[in-house]
Amino acid sequence: MDLDRIAGLLDGEAVCLQPNLQPNVACACAADLMSDVLAFAHCESVLLTGLINPQVVRTAEMAGIQAIVFVRGKYPPPETVALAEETGIPLFTTRYTMYEACGRLYAAGLGGTGLCDPSGSRA
Repeated sequence: MDLDRIAGLLDGEAVCLQPNLQPNVACACAADLMSDVLAFAHCESVLLTGLINPQVVRTAEMAGIQAIVFVRGKYPPPETVALAEETGIPLFTTRYTMYEACGRLYAAGLGGTGLCDPSGSRA
């Protein structure tokens, strides 16, 4: 699923979108514990989280996350945005709760990290 579709499904606002970077994502991962992201996220995932600190971007970079969506209308501070721009990770924000955002993506066919492999097919 491409980022434009994800943003549309979540009524998302782009916070930091790299101009020539429109990756497709294979799965979604939702977590506020960055240790869970490192343990369970697949490469080519989109991360949904309520955390807005720079550590989220660092973790996403290490885990091969394609994009980050901040839930509950949270907006990241300038240092998080600057790090995302530096690392090339697109950032979005949505007004939906994590639960509803995940449900919308799942209903549209995007699997969770336990339901798909990195090629994008459901297991």
